[in-house]
Amino acid sequence: MKGPSQPKDIDEYIMAFPQKVQSILKKIRSTVKEVAPEATEMISYRMPAFKLDGILIYFAAFKEHIGIFPPVTGDEKLKKALGPYSGPKGNLRFPLNEPMPYALIR
Repeated sequence: MKGPSQPKDIDEYIMAFPQKVQSILKKIRSTVKEVAPEATEMISYRMPAFKLDGILIYFAAFKEHIGIFPPVTGDEKLKKALGPYSGPKGNLRFPLNEPMPYALIR
């Protein structure tokens, strides 16, 4: 599974994936919009991102997981809850074969 090499916007990025993955990406997008309605959507590093006084979140689909690249700092309870999803360099990996933890993404 591979997204577009240089999507022009988040809609184009999402449409490049199978329906199951599209629905996950759309739900992540709407979750971020609910939490930060004033944030601006953009593509950065070929990934969907939301910006508000800097990048709030990047998210991307991969073959076996959804990657989320948030700046999770200072909240030890949240860090602990995200522990099972921690990947290299502070990113998060949510497996596609498990229920997506939208509440944690929120």
